[in-house]
Amino acid sequence: MEGKTSFRKWIILLFILGITFFLVNISLGSVAIPFPEIISSLFGGEVSKESWRFIITDYRLPKAITAVMVGSGLAVSGLLMQTLFRNPLAGPFVLGLSSGASLGVAFLILGAGAFGGWVGNLLLSEWSLVIASAVGSFLVLLAVVAVTLRIKDTMAILIIGLMFGSVTAAVVAVLSYFSNAEQLQQYVFWSFGSLGNMSWYGVLILSMCTILGILISFVLSKSLNALLLGENYARSMGVRIKRTTLTIIITTSILAGGITAFAGPIAFIGLAIPHITRQIIPTSDHRILIPATLLTGAIVMLGCDILAQIPFSEYTLPINAITSLVGAPVVIWLLVRKRKLMF
Repeated sequence: MEGKTSFRKWIILLFILGITFFLVNISLGSVAIPFPEIISSLFGGEVSKESWRFIITDYRLPKAITAVMVGSGLAVSGLLMQTLFRNPLAGPFVLGLSSGASLGVAFLILGAGAFGGWVGNLLLSEWSLVIASAVGSFLVLLAVVAVTLRIKDTMAILIIGLMFGSVTAAVVAVLSYFSNAEQLQQYVFWSFGSLGNMSWYGVLILSMCTILGILISFVLSKSLNALLLGENYARSMGVRIKRTTLTIIITTSILAGGITAFAGPIAFIGLAIPHITRQIIPTSDHRILIPATLLTGAIVMLGCDILAQIPFSEYTLPINAITSLVGAPVVIWLLVRKRKLMF
């Protein structure tokens, strides 16, 4: 009973910390806006300058919500993959979803360059990049699902997913080689990842994908707990291994694929956050781990976005660079410890 109370306290603390980081994130930017004005704008009150309201409601607030969705979605999808494969170095993109999204965007950019003119501009619009990324991830997902239906060994699925990722990455490399400097620059900028410049409609669709994936993850929590002890034990507990494996893969695809489509490939969050969460809350119960992981992921992503903004400057660092600086030391620490966490 005391353990559950302690875990509940940690969840409440993480929630409060998340709200704090959310407000700090909205407060920072190239334009200095007094904090009382920000609070007033968020609750529909009077604001001294109408331009401040526009900056808050049309730029900073969507970006902060996107950071929350990206961080929580990638963190939960990483936890699902690490549990399914019982591998602490598995992440949400081990199935090749990120590489598939990159392939879709690479084909689009190269094709747009070939068409040129207004057709090229149409192909390179915001939604066309989102659709191309989603289609690329979906095609890789179909291939992985087809393999999953034929193969029972989860480690074989992991290896095949990595091979799919290698093949798509190789095709992207070939396309990049034959692209001109402008096309290559467009692709590189997309690969940096971005939390801003998203409309409220885009934020709504991203939020729907993320919330759907997280809700399914909660439903799977008991099956995930059983899988931690091995497939034979899970099978003895009544878990249908093939159906559960397929559901976990599809859920991860909804989370990681949707996030990559809207925000680009975001590195290390899905890999590092589950381990950080386990260090904060030492438990293997997914009914506790899932909410703790999604809150930790949101906090870390908001923090990375704060670091990327360079306060009171018009420059913003690539979000992928910041997440890598945060996540890479965690992965190195895992390798140095030379032992698997919780497995």
